[in-house]
Amino acid sequence: MNINFYPFFRFATKPFVKWLWIDQVDGLKNIPTKGPLIIVANHQSYFDFICLSTICPRQIHYFAAEVFYKKWWWRLIVQSTQQIKIERYGPNKKESGKEAIRQAVHYLQEGKVCGLFPEGTRSRTGKMQKAFTGAAKLSLLSKAPIIPIGIIGTYEIMSPHENFPHLHKSKIKIGKPMRFSQFENQKNDPLVLRKITNQVMQKIAELSEQEYLFNESQ
Repeated sequence: MNINFYPFFRFATKPFVKWLWIDQVDGLKNIPTKGPLIIVANHQSYFDFICLSTICPRQIHYFAAEVFYKKWWWRLIVQSTQQIKIERYGPNKKESGKEAIRQAVHYLQEGKVCGLFPEGTRSRTGKMQKAFTGAAKLSLLSKAPIIPIGIIGTYEIMSPHENFPHLHKSKIKIGKPMRFSQFENQKNDPLVLRKITNQVMQKIAELSEQEYLFNESQ
């Protein structure tokens, strides 16, 4: 879909999302006004991307899981706002991942912002899960910095076990850009990708006032 409805959706939802569900935003100045950027955050709720899109001054092209393409109204939203489809399961998982990375690199080469939740899915307990290394791979391929973000309170707004949101306030803490240019020639080394991922997730844990307990090399 060539027409981008992201600005419309953001304009339509921003006032009441901020009023109902966002209490505090720290570090907004850490998001550069231009240039390629990869935003990564912990993942507790569908409200993570809703709240991030509300407070971020730039459009975010998220990696959107296959579940968002199964219902026509979600599919309409993710396609019309230029999100990046990725299939997490099934025989097309590997090829889908490669295509998603390719599309994200294209966006970043155009100076745009991509968004990932490295844990891959919403936490069923509210605690941080082991992260995949896709954000690290994308950063090395595109040479784009990573912005770590800690989100607090969205699990209480609407956890994965619930279908309707509660009136609860969230906090969003935005860290400074993280760059990994020293590893650009090691983009295919799984140990390097895991090392970068652990560094990013430790920063997210600090910002979200949690613990990240998965620091093994593999």
